[in-house]
This record gives sequence, C-alpha cells and structure tokens, in this order.
Amino acid sequence: MLLGVRLGVTCRGSGFLRRWLMTSSTMHSNGKLPDMYEVRDKLREIVGASTNWRDHVQAMEERKALQSLLAKKQEDLPPRRMKDSYIEVLLPLGSEPQLREKYLNVYNNVRFGKILEDLDSLGVLVCYTHTKSESRNMSPLSIVTALVDKIDLRKQTISPDCDIKLTGHVSWVGKTSMEVKMHMLQLHDGIYVPVLDATFVMVARDPENRRPAFVNPLVPEGPEEESLFKQGELNKLRRVEFSTASLLKMAPTAEERKIIHDIFLNTLDTNTVSFRSRILPPNSVWMEDAKLKGLEICHPQQRNIFNRIFGGFLMRKAHELGWAIACSYGGSRPYVIAVDDIMFQRPVEIGSLLFLSSQVCYTENNYMQVRVHSEVSDPITREHHTTNIFHFTYMSHKEVPQIVPQTYGESMLYLDGKRHFDAVVKNRNDESQNT
Repeated sequence: MLLGVRLGVTCRGSGFLRRWLMTSSTMHSNGKLPDMYEVRDKLREIVGASTNWRDHVQAMEERKALQSLLAKKQEDLPPRRMKDSYIEVLLPLGSEPQLREKYLNVYNNVRFGKILEDLDSLGVLVCYTHTKSESRNMSPLSIVTALVDKIDLRKQTISPDCDIKLTGHVSWVGKTSMEVKMHMLQLHDGIYVPVLDATFVMVARDPENRRPAFVNPLVPEGPEEESLFKQGELNKLRRVEFSTASLLKMAPTAEERKIIHDIFLNTLDTNTVSFRSRILPPNSVWMEDAKLKGLEICHPQQRNIFNRIFGGFLMRKAHELGWAIACSYGGSRPYVIAVDDIMFQRPVEIGSLLFLSSQVCYTENNYMQVRVHSEVSDPITREHHTTNIFHFTYMSHKEVPQIVPQTYGESMLYLDGKRHFDAVVKNRNDESQNT
C-alpha cells in the first residue's frame, strides 16, 4: 500500500496506474513479475511462432487455417475493460548483472534503443491480452505496430543498476485498431519513480497479415477511464489533422513562408545581392552538412513473430543513427527528450537491405529535431520503398549551431521539423499546466 500512496506524489495523472499497481493480477504464481524474455516467449506462443527459422516459416503457413476464427463484425466480440489488458513487466537490472550488460551504453546509463524494443514487444502483448479468447491459446489475429504516437521522457538518463518496471494497458479501441498507454518507472530508494510515458497505436489484421480484422470493443469504467478513452479519440483526430496539413499535401502557412523568406534574406551575400549567392551566417551549419547514413542487412535474427523485421529493432537503429548525428552536430552528448509520429508504412522483409538516413532538420537554442528516413531495397529487383519516417527531439547541455536550409526541399524539412518540435513543446507545456 505504501508503494501506491507514494507513487501518487511522483506520477502525474496516473491514478489508473496506481490502482492497478496495487491490484494487478499479472504476477506469476511465485509472486514475481514476468520479464521481457517471458513476454517474447508468450508472444511466440500466442501466434504459434518458432525460434527455429525453418519451423517458423512452416508455422506461418499453418496460421492460414485460423481465418475461420475471425469475427465477421465487431459486435460479435465480447467487450473488454482497461484492466483486462493491464500488464506489468520487470527489467531486473539491479539484481541481474548479465542482463544489465545488454542494456549499458558507454556512459554507464541504460540504452534508450533497448527500451524502444521492449516497449514495442510489450505493446503487442497488451493488445493480444485485450483480444484473447478463453477457449483457445493461439490467436487468429496478426497484431502489429502501426504508429508510435509519442514517447515523453521525464529523465535525461536511466540508471543501469536499479530495477525497472514497465506497465501497459489498452486505452482506446476503434474497429480494427487499439491505442496502448505504457509507462516506465525505476526503483529508487524503495519508490518507483516515473521515467517515461508512451502512446502506441496497434492494428489487428488477419492470420496472413493481409487485411484488417475486428478487435474487442473497450468499455471504460469511471471518469478517469472515460477521460483516457476520450483522449484516444482526440489523438486520432489530431493525427488526421496533422496528416491533412502535411507539407507534402498543402503549401506552408503565411507565417511559415515568412520564416523561410527571412532565412533566405539572412543568407544573401550583401556584396553581390544575387539570388544565387548565399553566405552562411555565424554559428550556423548548412542542412546539407548535417546528415549521416547507415546500412543494415536484414537477417532472420531481427525478425518478429510474423517473419518480418521487428519494429523495435528498426526504432533502435533509427534512434542510434539519430543520436549519432545529434552528437556530432552539437559537439556534446545529446539526450533524447521525445519521440513522436513514427508511422510504420510498410513491413521490412527478411533479406532486404535497409538504408537509414538521419538529418538535423530544425534547431532552437540547445534543442535539435532529427528526422530519420528508412527505406528498403530488394537486392535482386533493386526496388526501393520508404518504410518509416522517425522523429526525435534531442537536447544538448549547450547551445547548438543554427541549422540553415538552402533549397526549397530543405526548407520544407525545416518547417516539418519545426512543427514536430513545437508539438513536443506544446505537449510539455500542457502537462506542466495540468500538474
């Protein structure tokens, strides 16, 4: 009971979390919480996947027979409550040094990329828990990550020698999609202190991952859950509005056009007064000179339970490349403070060549907005397809150079980066006002 009461002081807006920390039934019979190894084993069991590559391919073929188990309409499925999908998972970094080694970075902190992988796995299991049927162990649904809506970090660094608790539950449901709220807390002096909050959107598809499939409706209980559910609806509307206003679809606003024109005027060579003659202002960097690229060969080791490349792996590699350009650009160690709007546009197949390109696209004082573009290439057909666009907000302890676009395309990247940065700042300001 002391844990639940003291959490109320440190965890903003998490009454749902406090309540289920005290009443959760996710513990094993021996009183221990499951770890991430058990989470991934459970996912393989639910889907019928195998750790053996050849057996895994056969298992995916056998899943086709589960088509008949899909609901014809959502009303055929029993409604669920938020607590029905609630899960707690332990990362015992404090008591298992061999596990700690896998999470360490060179600064003796926890690697954020590893946390991204764990959040992705937990989010999928939460959704399978929401949609599970008591009459069968194997699920006919293929549940995959569609979007990382946002991840907000409350601490710059995560200690590698204290236990971590990850919690998650379904907070909103559409016809075929589910929003998952996840929280990460770390044990300090007997108290679990909040570290980050995450919102993922998962989609359910048929056994062959070809078309959408219905999921159980969600019935909120009480004012707090009603508020969470309503926020899920607002999040969906916000995403639609943001997509509609995309610079790939609509022209910049009048205010944004003025920003770009002011940047252009600030880079004109006053000696020549020519449209083509540009001069870099002091303490600035051309956008073209602030990028890094990487390549990954997609081996079976990185596959998920559906025989595609694990979304958490993609996020980890994107973050690491984004962190590298932020570190190089800022000249000091950067800290990720937010991740938002990661859309999984298409799956990455085993055997593909994965090209990653990171770009500093917006800066403000000691903040950097980094965009990572990923595309895959089939080494045989040489076809290229974009799979993801990642958006990371990093903070440096010192002011960073001003990023300066030269071309119209770079100017659009600059404005897009500013939009994502402003959304992060607005979200943090809103949270501060609600504290």
